[in-house]
Amino acid sequence: MNFLTDKNINLKQLINLYQSVGWTSYTEKPELLQQAVHNSLYVLGAFDQDRLIGLIRVVGDGLTIIYIQDLLVLPAYQNQGIGSTLINKVSKEFRHVRQQVLLTMEEPETRAFYEKNGFSSCDQGELVAFYHEY
Repeated sequence: MNFLTDKNINLKQLINLYQSVGWTSYTEKPELLQQAVHNSLYVLGAFDQDRLIGLIRVVGDGLTIIYIQDLLVLPAYQNQGIGSTLINKVSKEFRHVRQQVLLTMEEPETRAFYEKNGFSSCDQGELVAFYHEY
């Protein structure tokens, strides 16, 4: 397995990865997904030989805040430390950035995963999170 920083990931592999985890709203407009990945601040892919098996995508200014927009791992490769490795590599790359933020669905496994990787939930601290979805 290797990890590569690359914003020009094969569109077919991107679509396969996003669909494999049920994120079909991203794949309804493939060109938009490809452009979003290309316009990201940082993209790190996990590959099994030439096959994309995981991805972390970061947006933000890279100086004061980063936002982990996407973290995905093919279901067949989950629970093997790939997601944690992707997060750790991003945390090291942006260790100088004070705010590392993400928004995700509330599920016990998801909460445990992010807490295991050093993130704190806003509902357990002094912060509050808001969002507006269209």
